[in-house]
Amino acid sequence: MLKTLSAFAIGLVFGIGIMLSGMANPAKVLNFFDIFGTWDPSLMFVMGGALVVTAIGYRLVFRMGHPLLADGFSLPTRKDLDAKLIGGSAIFGIGWGLSGFCPGGLVPALGLGRMEPVIAATAIVAGMIAFRIVNRLRATTPAASANQA
Repeated sequence: MLKTLSAFAIGLVFGIGIMLSGMANPAKVLNFFDIFGTWDPSLMFVMGGALVVTAIGYRLVFRMGHPLLADGFSLPTRKDLDAKLIGGSAIFGIGWGLSGFCPGGLVPALGLGRMEPVIAATAIVAGMIAFRIVNRLRATTPAASANQA
């Protein structure tokens, strides 16, 4: 129960920060990418501020030895770059640039009652489903099975 309340509180603070900074507004995000037009550098400052807070937070948390509400840290162990990671990152960036929504700004924007965040969220979910379908199909083909052996 404490983990759930903690996750809710952290998500609420994050969502409020996203809303206050304007990052739930796709026009503000798209203006950041429009360098030769209506460029708005505020996203750079929001991300820079988040990076500083995160760096300090990681230093403090890792000194504790273990998290308050878990037995240990869950950190990624893989460090290699593969085609899935690079391709997924490219698709993520293209989607962010076209829609103005990244998942961090999209979730709070869903509460605004506008259609754009719903369309963006639907596209993200559709992409996730398509990836799973393609991945399953690749795993069941004889050529893929032979390459994995």
